[in-house]
Amino acid sequence: MKSFFTALISLATCTAGAQEPLYTARDLTAENMFSQNIEGPNFDRDGNLYVVNFQKDGTIGKINTQNGSGEVFVTLPEGSIANSIQFHRNGHMLLADFKGHNVLQVNMRTREISVYVHHPFFNQPNDLCINKKGQLFASDPNWKNGTGQLWRIDKPGKAVLLANQMGTTNGITLSPDERTLYVNESVQRRIWKFDLDGRGNISNKTLFAEFADFGFDGMKCDKAGNLYVTRYGKGTIVVLSPEGEQLREIPLKGKACSNLVFGGEDGKTVYVTLQDRKCIETFRVEIPGKGF
Repeated sequence: MKSFFTALISLATCTAGAQEPLYTARDLTAENMFSQNIEGPNFDRDGNLYVVNFQKDGTIGKINTQNGSGEVFVTLPEGSIANSIQFHRNGHMLLADFKGHNVLQVNMRTREISVYVHHPFFNQPNDLCINKKGQLFASDPNWKNGTGQLWRIDKPGKAVLLANQMGTTNGITLSPDERTLYVNESVQRRIWKFDLDGRGNISNKTLFAEFADFGFDGMKCDKAGNLYVTRYGKGTIVVLSPEGEQLREIPLKGKACSNLVFGGEDGKTVYVTLQDRKCIETFRVEIPGKGF
């Protein structure tokens, strides 16, 4: 009898989830739970959500996706503020430390923090993406000069400059087959795509999309290769097909959307960080993220 009632509860939960309206933003956390630099949401291999700058700058928060509560997971060394989170295949957390001009590593078991890579030519490492081989790609804007760079990090301590004559490089992500690298320029409002070979080298820089207003920040791909891009200041997520066609634009409650990530058991829940509201909003989609 117990298993029968358990099955009924499970069915009711699934039905309720299926009935949640698509592309409709709702709050996960309360407002003002984070600093104004809330950014970089990402999930570890166990499905735990982490977000930078929980309560104050220089922290990494661990967020309960069921009730929106949170706690400080680690506090970074003095002078470091993270902007993006990625997870290496070895399980370690990697952080773009824009204030300290590093990429940091966090041992998830001991919570020990170390420098994964530093380079004297780093501007402000901003956003990160990582391929299945463990190669890390980093955007590196110079906001003051309106310029930016693009790096590949093959292993601890080894950074390779891929491009240095770009605008304010910000959001960066890989296509599902990892043959295309997308990079946007916030101030110039352009999204570029590069061909990516098996060794992590880029070529064939092509303008993928361009907008006349508002800025860009983080972006991610779904499993079909559609690109979800934060339109900072407008408070929307624009969805572009692999051919660059605009499929839809999803309105949010806040305006200063800084980044997003796909999550949930089926990969069809999108989590968005909002810097004006200092909170996280979520919405459901039809196609899961590329990692699911």
